Amino acid sequence: MEKLELQKIANEVRKDILTEVYHAKSGHPGGSLSVADILTCLYFEEMNVDPKNPGWADRDRLVLSKGHATPALYAVLAEKGYFPKEELKTLRALGSRLQGHPNMNDTPGVDMTSGSLGQGVSAAVGMALSAKLTGDSYRVYAVLGDGELEEGQVWEAMMFAGNKGLDNLVVVVDSNGIQLDGTVEEINSPQPIDEKMKAFHLHPIVVDGHDFDQLHRAFEEAKTVKGCPTAIIAKTVKGKGVSYMENQVSWHGTAPNQEQYEKAMEELEKAGEALCQM
Repeated sequence: MEKLELQKIANEVRKDILTEVYHAKSGHPGGSLSVADILTCLYFEEMNVDPKNPGWADRDRLVLSKGHATPALYAVLAEKGYFPKEELKTLRALGSRLQGHPNMNDTPGVDMTSGSLGQGVSAAVGMALSAKLTGDSYRVYAVLGDGELEEGQVWEAMMFAGNKGLDNLVVVVDSNGIQLDGTVEEINSPQPIDEKMKAFHLHPIVVDGHDFDQLHRAFEEAKTVKGCPTAIIAKTVKGKGVSYMENQVSWHGTAPNQEQYEKAMEELEKAGEALCQM
């Protein structure tokens, strides 16, 4: 898919994210906006999936280990055609299929229930190991936050994946530098992430997580790596695409009010119009 088309889809995804969180009056817009380009690239260019057959045995798998960013995953799944976009307005509502963290039992396209930080990557490692044991060709992608790397379970999973040579596993770190109540650097920095991944026998690649060319090259490089997993460290901006949310800790888990929502949507509409003129 052309870069411009991916940019247009990602802009729609960001509008969807804001719509979800606004209607729910709760959620996590900052980290959802930062990971929007990564998930768009995965679902619309890299992953072998079929929205008409979400349980297809040979599909590639994605585990959103940073499960609180599920508005981004739901938005991408809706744009891809897994369920109607109108359903996005039911985020976190009683009886909705779209709860605050992804649930594989309820939502088409969700490959793993996640929420407790650090646990999703272990599930992804299990999926990748299963494929190796059964001789299946599908690939597994795990998306983590940089704050999530403070969890010890992440590194147990990395150690296992590296030692087992799971080259069908790609770990993507959404490195936006901000977590719940401050910067990652201030709270408990995992830097240098690339060197730590290398020490755990993963192949590290550092990219701009908002540059589709760089993301595409990284995912393609990962497919050529043999004998070890790949770790893509994607440098991103928390709240990307909405001026007053960018790099602001306060938007980690705050829903916009009507005025803020309208301002954000106006900015994204203008961004979409600019892309259409390119």
